[in-house]
Amino acid sequence: MRDLTTGSITGHLLRLAAPIAIGMLFQTLYVLVDLYFVAQIGDAAIAGVATAGNVMFVVMALSQVLGVGAMALIAQAVGRKDRADANLVFNQSLLLAALLAVLTLVIGYAAAGEYTRALSADEATRAAGTTYLHWFLPGMALQFALIAMGSALRGTGLAKPGMVVQVLTVVLNALLAPILTAGWLTGKPFGVAGAALASSIAVAAGVVMMALYFVRLEKYVGFDAQLLRLHPPTWKRILRIGLPPGGEFAIMFLYIALIYWLIRSFGAHAQAGFGVGSRVMQAVFLPAMAIAFAVAPLAGQNFGAGLLQRVRETFRHAALIGSALMLALTLLCQWKPELLVRGFTADAEVVAVGAEFLRIISWNFVAQGLIFSCAGMFQAFGDTLPSLYASATRVVLTAVPALWLSSRPGFELRQLWYLSVATVSFQALLCLWLLRREQRRRAVIAPAAAAA
Repeated sequence: MRDLTTGSITGHLLRLAAPIAIGMLFQTLYVLVDLYFVAQIGDAAIAGVATAGNVMFVVMALSQVLGVGAMALIAQAVGRKDRADANLVFNQSLLLAALLAVLTLVIGYAAAGEYTRALSADEATRAAGTTYLHWFLPGMALQFALIAMGSALRGTGLAKPGMVVQVLTVVLNALLAPILTAGWLTGKPFGVAGAALASSIAVAAGVVMMALYFVRLEKYVGFDAQLLRLHPPTWKRILRIGLPPGGEFAIMFLYIALIYWLIRSFGAHAQAGFGVGSRVMQAVFLPAMAIAFAVAPLAGQNFGAGLLQRVRETFRHAALIGSALMLALTLLCQWKPELLVRGFTADAEVVAVGAEFLRIISWNFVAQGLIFSCAGMFQAFGDTLPSLYASATRVVLTAVPALWLSSRPGFELRQLWYLSVATVSFQALLCLWLLRREQRRRAVIAPAAAAA
């Protein structure tokens, strides 16, 4: 456990964010490694895997329910020096992880075919997407165990163990992907099924490694058979904080599914270009997301300890650092976006779509960084509904005009990207206003809570 209620705010942010960023980078590489080897198969395979990969937003939605709720409660318990409550929350989060894993497998296998059929531009894309999902669903289900253990460590101020596990699992995935996808060494390529299987095996290895860490090294929170019995009040606490962030990712899943549906008439190369561009965008978001992930435990511990001035300083430092990073990434995407896309495909049409997407969408990177930082603060306060309100507003403001534009003569892909820039900028302003309101409210109620 690391006490974050004393010492340099900037130092704590950077020490937490660095391993989180590395871990998130390697987590993103799961999809990027798969995408690289699948790209050698053809446009339909790229589009299929990209379409199937959107299901990760559903898994991320459920994992946010689990991870954000557990991390916020554990961080606040650490700030209060309440180890018993931290352990109760951790063990109950493991039970919730098991339930979510079962739901993912049952619903995933039942709905995979219909989902890919609805969004795919052609039959080849649908077949590739369905195959990828069938083999990657076990890995998706196992993600919940990793999230539960990783969130507990972040809540106690430790980010390095999760980063180490992420690095090792992605290295394993990178070693298995060419063997199972392209048939290196064996001469028996399994195509998109092999790419998904490599990821699932790597995630399973990560769960084993993380569990061994908790058994042998972690001392503040740990597995306790007595605490692994269902405790509804604790589930209610986790869900109250976690459901709104989970709702944000569910909304994002629906939004991206809508984009794939709107652009399917442009063909598989358009879906492939958007898929590659989206994955690259998610990768370049990692520095700002890491800062936001560091904000939550840092501000959460200080909020639990009643140190409101340090809470405010945490956001100010995170916003400045995140904005600087996102501005640099904006300049990169304005300079040569095609270089970022060409690393995955040499198809000129796919590169053109992906590069145009990055060049336009990068204008909202700074605004997106502020949104991430605000989300981290809402998690620290244990009130994540404002983030959900802002995300839902942005999606509605995007979806309605997008549906109208798609029905007009001369509809172009770039119109969707410009619309997204405008709505994300509005979302950032709304998040800042909601955060300012939340801080004023907390300034009134926190002193009484700390005294109690």
